[in-house]
Amino acid sequence: MTGRKRLIVTGREGQVVRSLLERGGHDRRFEVIPLGRPELDLSAPDTIEDVLRVAQPDVIVSAAAYTAVDQAEGDEEAATVVNGLAAGRIAQVAATLGVPVVHLSTDYVFNGAKSSPYLETDQVAPVGAYGRSKLAGEQAVVAATSNFAILRTAWVYSPFGANFLKTMLTLAETRKSLNVVDDQLGNPTSALDIAEAVLDVAANLIANDDLALRGIFHMTGSGEASWADFAVEIFAQSTLVGGPSAEVGRIPSSAYPTPAKRPANSRLDCTKLADVHGVRLPDWKHSTAKIVERLAQAKH
Repeated sequence: MTGRKRLIVTGREGQVVRSLLERGGHDRRFEVIPLGRPELDLSAPDTIEDVLRVAQPDVIVSAAAYTAVDQAEGDEEAATVVNGLAAGRIAQVAATLGVPVVHLSTDYVFNGAKSSPYLETDQVAPVGAYGRSKLAGEQAVVAATSNFAILRTAWVYSPFGANFLKTMLTLAETRKSLNVVDDQLGNPTSALDIAEAVLDVAANLIANDDLALRGIFHMTGSGEASWADFAVEIFAQSTLVGGPSAEVGRIPSSAYPTPAKRPANSRLDCTKLADVHGVRLPDWKHSTAKIVERLAQAKH
């Protein structure tokens, strides 16, 4: 690649977008340009093409999404417009412009009933509105272009926005003990690690026409945990840097009902991404420690 390529990412405030902006600032390959509301409004798919054309992308990262999982249960139409129709429109524009699209998706496309980590080839069977809307997006991307990488991730946390790690630290400031679900398994994934991986995948797509680099890939932090395990690690790291901590009580999902059913197994097998793109995300404990320390430093 000669010169910095224009990487257009949808959204402004999301964890991945903010992480891409931070990482992109140190990346010689790409100029990361966010496009969000009011300029780019995914709830109005018909307006997307003109905005993206003007932006003149070399690659588009489709990161913005309707992510309110519980709210989607009562608002599936709105979720499907943003996560399904808009995702398809973005991919159509990418195809028209002759540029690759990197589309972020989710473990929620699976029902969570499998006893081992999910492979890209496993049958999709979302159990809720959010998962159905994200699957619609995947299908729309595949229908619109052959020049794509769909990256499914899960359990995203970062120094930005609202996420499980930050919620745990906030709650621990006023509570000595917390009950956390222990029968859902997944791969905690740092948005900063996602950003690094997205930049590498995008570079591969631009540099090489090989069809093997295209398709659906799983991309999560290495290692696995329950939500309770994740909380215990967060507090262990927080204690090391003089931050808040709480005792963790381990409870079943049935003791913490939510409008949307959560997959019992969110674990994704990321072997394909490592084999094909040479991309492997760090161990989640390593990334958790770095973010807890960063948040602690920001407070002092």
